Amino acid sequence: MKKGKKYIKASELVEKNKLYTKEEAVKLVKETSTSKFDGTVEIAMNLNVDPKKTDQQIRGAVVLPNGTGKSKKVLVLTKNTDQKNAAKEAGADFIGDDDLIEKMQKENWFDFDIIVATPEMMPSLGKLGKVLGPKGLMPNPKTGTVTTDTKKAVEDVKKGRVEFRTDSYGNIHALVGKVSFDEKKLIENLNTIVRVIVKSKPVAVKGNFVKNISISSTMGPGIKVDINSFDKLN
Repeated sequence: MKKGKKYIKASELVEKNKLYTKEEAVKLVKETSTSKFDGTVEIAMNLNVDPKKTDQQIRGAVVLPNGTGKSKKVLVLTKNTDQKNAAKEAGADFIGDDDLIEKMQKENWFDFDIIVATPEMMPSLGKLGKVLGPKGLMPNPKTGTVTTDTKKAVEDVKKGRVEFRTDSYGNIHALVGKVSFDEKKLIENLNTIVRVIVKSKPVAVKGNFVKNISISSTMGPGIKVDINSFDKLN
């Protein structure tokens, strides 16, 4: 893929093999953003796990202290009237039960970003697994999207909840915020994500858990972050 002039110019600001402190990296990620729109800042972490082993697959969610800068549409599926009312109060965009599952099946309707479901809805949703799975929409107890507290789940998403999971190479990619966020807010979000991921270290993993960390903006170069600039990672 041919890199554009802006990208090449931005890349020149980043020393290839240098490990930057998180403060330097955040400053640099803002300077090297090349998109005309307000780009997204992402973190990539490579972990010392074997994703083929079930007990070493890491998955979870975290509410960022300063949000993500993105508003997400939430669909709540529940048959419980109290849970429907609680979801409405929390600002859910769509609320229903079998009617909306049918709408997905028949009309190929996916005008939302996240599904929150109460446990009794999961058998019906399971039938849509082949569609929802690849789209990353299937609710999961580990990420707090299968719950009997729809109010909290919706509020968390609206505040800036970010999901993360290891891919088949032991990498985790997650949202940190927007390029327009000030450095302090990006660092706070970064610290929060890293802390939560480190806490989810599997018992079976021996030695250092985090191999490397980098951050980048939507269309900007990757910036390597010195693991030692975070508190007690390994």
